[in-house]
Amino acid sequence: QVQLVESGGGLVQAGGSLRLSCAASGRTFSRYAMGWFRQAPGKEREFVTAISTYGGDTYYADSVKGRFTIFRDNVKNTVYLQMNSLKPEDTAVYYCAAGGTASRASRLYDYWGQGTQVTVSS
Repeated sequence: QVQLVESGGGLVQAGGSLRLSCAASGRTFSRYAMGWFRQAPGKEREFVTAISTYGGDTYYADSVKGRFTIFRDNVKNTVYLQMNSLKPEDTAVYYCAAGGTASRASRLYDYWGQGTQVTVSS
């Protein structure tokens, strides 16, 4: 069992930056690939980025490539999402998730956090 708690969301102007954190409970964090997903009002949850167990492989949605960076600290049991050059269309609730493989498919993740709101004003 893994519990995930996101933090770091908030309100930012377009062009600004935010760093989201996702802290995991338990001593098996390094066994899990981690992903970030987001859901905007009236839209389906979508993939943002994912990272393999030890951080060697990362994957990004085209919409965030070059602006967002995922990284993890297996000592601190935390995965981060650095978001730069934010746009109004990045406004959403952001969720972190843990699973057996770094994937774009949300169905492959076993554990989810409660989400953190990111709002980007124009």
